[in-house]
Amino acid sequence: MNYQDKITIGIRDSKLSIAQTSEFISLAEKSIKEINKNSFDIRFIKTSGDIHDTERLDRIGGKGLFIKEIEESILSNEVDIGVHSMKDMPAVNNKDLEIFCYMNRINNSDVLISNSGKSLKTIDSGSIIGTSSVRRRAQILSYRKDLNIKLLRGNVDTRIKKLRRNEYDAIILAHAGLKRLNMESEITEILSHKHFLPAGGQGAIGIQSKVNSRFKKIFKDINDVQTEIKINAERSFLKTINANCNSPVSVYAKLENQELIMQCQILSHAGELIFNESMCKNVSEGQNIGKELGNKAIQQLGQDTIDKLDKLEDDFNYTSKR
Repeated sequence: MNYQDKITIGIRDSKLSIAQTSEFISLAEKSIKEINKNSFDIRFIKTSGDIHDTERLDRIGGKGLFIKEIEESILSNEVDIGVHSMKDMPAVNNKDLEIFCYMNRINNSDVLISNSGKSLKTIDSGSIIGTSSVRRRAQILSYRKDLNIKLLRGNVDTRIKKLRRNEYDAIILAHAGLKRLNMESEITEILSHKHFLPAGGQGAIGIQSKVNSRFKKIFKDINDVQTEIKINAERSFLKTINANCNSPVSVYAKLENQELIMQCQILSHAGELIFNESMCKNVSEGQNIGKELGNKAIQQLGQDTIDKLDKLEDDFNYTSKR
């Protein structure tokens, strides 16, 4: 195969997006004979999520705002492919686009970075915890209602700078992002899945193009099939319950031998755990596990209850009544 034309990659203008793209390019160079560092042209695309970097995501359209402009650039042929954090992808895909390649998912846990060095369990009552995630907000309230929660937007560097300026006592971020940025030394505590089950797709990178493009064939040998199976199962659950990007919903699928094990949690905005179920199936039946768990959630809670979680009516910031 001869790739004379450069492959144009559309990405967000952030250190994390650059790191994710470098990971993809490096693997492609090592694994595909016809590909080298000169095969790619990177275009930075400003997304709505980056432009409106002080507002509540749930009020301006949710995390789909981090992919919208990149998808539009693919559809208009301005770029060939896009690189996305899979947790930023809405559960329902644009029918004209597809994720054709998944990078190996790394640690998908949430982590705490605190100025005091204390864990979330031992940090002082009334401490201010920073996040922009409705899911993490609900999980903090479920774990400790004596903590204060304050909206935190911006890229990883910006968030950590705000923490160090003492605008917050601690912040919660994704482990994967810090690892890809070689910033794991900042981590105070890796949060347990028992209390902080991650968002669907967290820790995984997806490469997107138009449906049935030539890129699916070009990069098929670097697609991580196990990650694809797990992410598709998680997204199937989200799609079945019609979860909005802003919903306090967690889902995590893992592979052990030939079994796919998935756990799902749904919380109220006040932090009450209202759905907590797991399921295990042979990997050959894995495509159905998300749908089955989703239908179970609908049966237990009702679609109306789930739909109401799409919108946080309260102020995002929370002040404890201690």
